[in-house]
Amino acid sequence: METKRHFSAADQAIIGLSDILSTLFTPARAARPFPGKSSDTQLTETERKASAGYMRVNHVGEICAQALYQSQALTAKNPETRKKMQQAAAEETDHLAWCEQRLEELNDRKSVLNPIWYGGSFVIGSLAGLAGDKWNLGFVAETERQVVNHLEDHLAALPEADQRSREVVLQMRDDEAEHAEMAVAAGAAPLPTPLQGAMRLVSRVMTRTAYWL
Repeated sequence: METKRHFSAADQAIIGLSDILSTLFTPARAARPFPGKSSDTQLTETERKASAGYMRVNHVGEICAQALYQSQALTAKNPETRKKMQQAAAEETDHLAWCEQRLEELNDRKSVLNPIWYGGSFVIGSLAGLAGDKWNLGFVAETERQVVNHLEDHLAALPEADQRSREVVLQMRDDEAEHAEMAVAAGAAPLPTPLQGAMRLVSRVMTRTAYWL
């Protein structure tokens, strides 16, 4: 008979530290194929820089997503909620790997501020988790809705010639929408309107900074 292992607080802390180091310093590995099926076309330097800027922003978003889901999984009260957070984090790892690959193809770099983005998101995710599972899930739902809106903006702003990046962003958008629906179905509580506005403000600062840095 198979026995289910229970992790102590120390075990969870070690696993969490491993996740942090892996996210920030190890190339991500995707479980699903790269969604960019179009061949890479010759972009002008202006187009290349624009595409790289948007993909760098998307990569930062995935760094933040890893921090949020990892911290929320650690602080979730309900094992089922924890499992959903861990599953979403695994799917977000695909996004992280895809953004890294596309940045390499565009001969550009990731954000130099990634450790800061990760740390801030980890604290926010921990606070959401400590507030209780319904608020934890509510934070996920609202975050993913806002991410979907950002990705829609990126689809409109990416250079027309860069279909390969657009295909990546399309798949990411669909996945993020599913994560929002998952959180709502699991019992997410709607966040107060002022908190939603504060989240949009923080996100706006992050995206504008990450585009260049």
